[in-house]
Amino acid sequence: MHAPAASAADITTDLGITSGGDVVAGGGKAFIAGGDRILVVNANGTPNATIAGLSGALGLAIAPNGTRLYAALRDSNEVAVIDTASLEIIRLISLAEYPCPTNLALSGTRLFVGYGCDQWDGGVVRIDTSFGHASRLTPVASTYASPKVAAAGNTLVVGDSGHSPASLTVYDVIRSQATLRGIIDGYDYDTGFLGDLAITPDGSTVIATFLDSHEYFAWDTSGLQKVRAYGPDPTAGYYLPVVAVSPDGTLVAGGRGTKSGLGMTLYDSATAAPVHTGTLTEHGGRMDLRSLTFSNNDLFATWRDVDSEELHLWRLETGTLPASTLTLTAPSTGTGTGADILTLTGRLTLPDGSAPGEQPLSVTRYVNDSAALTREVTTAEDGTFTFADRPRSAGVIRYDVIWNGSPTVHWSTASATVTLVKAASSITLSGPETGIVGTQLKFSGVLSQGGQPVGSTTKLRVLREVTNSRGTVVTALPSVSTIIFDGRFRFMDTPTEAGEYSYRVEFDGDRASLPTTATLDMTVEEAPQE
Repeated sequence: MHAPAASAADITTDLGITSGGDVVAGGGKAFIAGGDRILVVNANGTPNATIAGLSGALGLAIAPNGTRLYAALRDSNEVAVIDTASLEIIRLISLAEYPCPTNLALSGTRLFVGYGCDQWDGGVVRIDTSFGHASRLTPVASTYASPKVAAAGNTLVVGDSGHSPASLTVYDVIRSQATLRGIIDGYDYDTGFLGDLAITPDGSTVIATFLDSHEYFAWDTSGLQKVRAYGPDPTAGYYLPVVAVSPDGTLVAGGRGTKSGLGMTLYDSATAAPVHTGTLTEHGGRMDLRSLTFSNNDLFATWRDVDSEELHLWRLETGTLPASTLTLTAPSTGTGTGADILTLTGRLTLPDGSAPGEQPLSVTRYVNDSAALTREVTTAEDGTFTFADRPRSAGVIRYDVIWNGSPTVHWSTASATVTLVKAASSITLSGPETGIVGTQLKFSGVLSQGGQPVGSTTKLRVLREVTNSRGTVVTALPSVSTIIFDGRFRFMDTPTEAGEYSYRVEFDGDRASLPTTATLDMTVEEAPQE
């Protein structure tokens, strides 16, 4: 049986990081651990946001509903709990007694942490996340090194990555107790070094990968017997393989890096028949596959360039979900300016034509191909949506909108482009007609762009010209800022001599508008004698 090949829509992206690499997906997004940060991408692999200021983010786990992300912070001996909607860290759980947390597995409210810094100091600790800020920590196991962990239902599987042949230890985890169920002995199966662990959503089957094996082995977690093998994988024998199970348990994905590229195969979990294959070879260098996760029925994988140490994201479309359709329409080009407010409309359509209900969309604005803004909009019940935006820039403005899909419908994306010219700008300047030496003068004004009062991040230059019997002197006064939403500005000056004064306010223009100036003339007299 020949599995379908990878889609032409598969992409790979340079992540700009060299540490971390674990990837998880949920809530229509994927999250990649990157040492001092966690990168967030949309379902199509485009960047969404960054969670910064972390200390050694390595292992990740995400709640099934996608609302909470957990990150093992190896350098600070903590687990961060992150709200995936706001991307804010809402808790930091100290693991001072269980240093170097590395691998995570989540089952319900129980988070299992594989920790360990050096030889003979590894283990597993359980965190009950339902206890709020007073987290309850319970040690579960001791291991040689920081172990791999996989959990689902009332089953926990622990694999010590520092031994060969590697054994798997299976525990019952009911309430606050962890009871040894049994051991899958690596000597019985000649396993070699452990590569990765995954478990089916019901906890009934664990799949493990090993360095020297051409297959991915599955064991029944009740009887602890091998029930099937996925493969053989023709790419085996170079780097440690990785494995993942789909959220519904029907698919198993496995792959690894090779001297010539990356290989990945998607299997039917029950029959072990291959249903999809993917390869990535155009990089031209040694590539090490680091982590693999399902995003609905598509896949995200991280891989490392062995020579440069740089990490990349590989998104693979499996084509196993029906496609949705997304449209986006922008205003027609011609007379539009960078100061205009643009109104865009679109529609999300499901495969069967039914109303999708309210659905979140992510919109990214690009100015001359540089990402400038990402925002969220929501569809109406019938799938239509409208949003307004002021680009504040001339040039080629592109809007990309993405719906991140659902467990039963594939994500979709659409784009629309507008070309804008710079807007005409003007300044109104108000102030007194006369003044007295030594008395403070107050001036105010409004900057308008495209006929509308609107500010700019470019400051206004203020020049004062004084003409009297001693000649003419031009002085630059401190620059002033405008209020962004209505363009207002103000400044003050105290004259030190009598004469004819001219105050000139200059705007050099910005990305949205052309330059302009305004002048106000007045007379300053000596103060009357007492």
